[in-house]
Amino acid sequence: MRRSFYGWGYEGEPIGTEEMGWFERTWADLFGVKAFDPAPMPADAEIALRPSRVAIPAPLTDFCTADRYERLLHTWGRSVHDIAKMIHRRDFSNPPDVVALPRDEAEVAAVLDWCGDKGYAAVPFGGGSSVTGGVNHTRDERYKGLVTIDLRHLNKVLEVDKVSQAARIQAGVLGPDMERQLKPTGLTMRFFLQAWEFSSLGGWIATRAAGHYATNYTQIDDHVESLRVVTPRGTVASHRWPTSGAGPNPDRMFLGSEGALGVITEAWVRLHKKPTFRLATTVRFGDYAKAVDAVRVISQAGLFPANARLLEREEARFTEAGDGTKDVLVLTFESGDHPLDAWMKRALEICGDFGGEWDRQALDDDESQKKGAAGNWRGKFLRGPYLRPHAIARGVMRDTMESCVTWDRYLDFQASVKARTLAAIREITGREGTCTVRFTHVYPDGPAPYFTWHALGDKSRLVEQFWAIKAAASEAMCDAGGTITHHHSLGPDHRRWYDKEVPPLFGEVIRAAKNTLDPKWVLNPGILLDR
Repeated sequence: MRRSFYGWGYEGEPIGTEEMGWFERTWADLFGVKAFDPAPMPADAEIALRPSRVAIPAPLTDFCTADRYERLLHTWGRSVHDIAKMIHRRDFSNPPDVVALPRDEAEVAAVLDWCGDKGYAAVPFGGGSSVTGGVNHTRDERYKGLVTIDLRHLNKVLEVDKVSQAARIQAGVLGPDMERQLKPTGLTMRFFLQAWEFSSLGGWIATRAAGHYATNYTQIDDHVESLRVVTPRGTVASHRWPTSGAGPNPDRMFLGSEGALGVITEAWVRLHKKPTFRLATTVRFGDYAKAVDAVRVISQAGLFPANARLLEREEARFTEAGDGTKDVLVLTFESGDHPLDAWMKRALEICGDFGGEWDRQALDDDESQKKGAAGNWRGKFLRGPYLRPHAIARGVMRDTMESCVTWDRYLDFQASVKARTLAAIREITGREGTCTVRFTHVYPDGPAPYFTWHALGDKSRLVEQFWAIKAAASEAMCDAGGTITHHHSLGPDHRRWYDKEVPPLFGEVIRAAKNTLDPKWVLNPGILLDR
């Protein structure tokens, strides 16, 4: 099966009638419309694709291609505006000229040498699930050709250290394939993010992704022991230790570098025993501020729940995790070592101190995290990317933005971001929209709030309307004291806010590193900094 070149999943995968009907009814109710007139999805044959402008040299022809489908697939990421350009404008005007599919580090280095010699730009590509433009090519005319380096063939679990619970894994492996290879060992990385099916280990590291665990092991940073990175100047290989106090950590240079400093080819990562003990329930709160306080106290108590997602009541209603009258905390503990009754008991005592009421029956069900309110939320969350192209085809913009802020500022932060986002939706589309929030991850000093907004736009102007709303919402997050992103990465989409966030002198350090590792500025131009 081939990946869809414009949407999520594989070609020909249908959306069920029941599922699509539910979402259409929900969107229609949300915006007060009777029906939608969806735009047709793009077909390969109707797309005009610029001919490749470069000739692949003979030594690279075994693993480089100018195949039409590959070039289509690698033109855009999967953000709202990327998909809107593909569906409503059939815009594939800046495809890569060549897609390289290296099978080892030597072939990665050969592609970088070729690009440096010829003045081409090169973009590393893992799963292509970026929602911030991170895999989209530059339009800088100083580059005479565009090359995507797709790491799909670097997809092996090379070595497993069961004693230390770690593995050496190639960076191009996608989430499901990695877990299949680890399964016989009884160990798991358990790094389950929404894009898990179509995102790679290298992509997680390059974008500092956040995974399954709501506390403790949240970002990919917490899993990395060491890296191998191929740069235009040579390969950087860090030592594998649990930790070290010997100077600045070289791995930190490449965590979050988004392909601008080198191509991550391999990593040693920490693993976990598969959970054999699990307790899960949902807790309902009548007062949102008290619900926030309950989650704060849990995060500061050293209990380390695997899941502590607080859903604001409107988000709970939309995902059928609640009826819209209560805020809902999805609370889960899991372990591969010991029963969890004491941890859950203490967490629920804290919830009770703040007026929380929990589902007692769920505590006796080993699969409760997949059923009832928690299961409804989980199902809608996992299906979201599959429905995004269908929403955009109907003019429905559904986007998410996430941040991180300290507890003392959170309630004012949340209120300000919501108010300004809703005001922008009204001004730009001429109708009401929605903006809800949940916690994805929590830390002793603050939460990671994740906002979801819906707006019904004009299909012919959807890209411009989306950007106007996104800009207003992003400004609101930064003005209220939050970071521009907790885990969605920067890409070119968040650059303007990152440039305000990064300390200027540190920005000069990053530029110096770029000049040292990539002196011809081959890698991912426009990411992190401009040429």
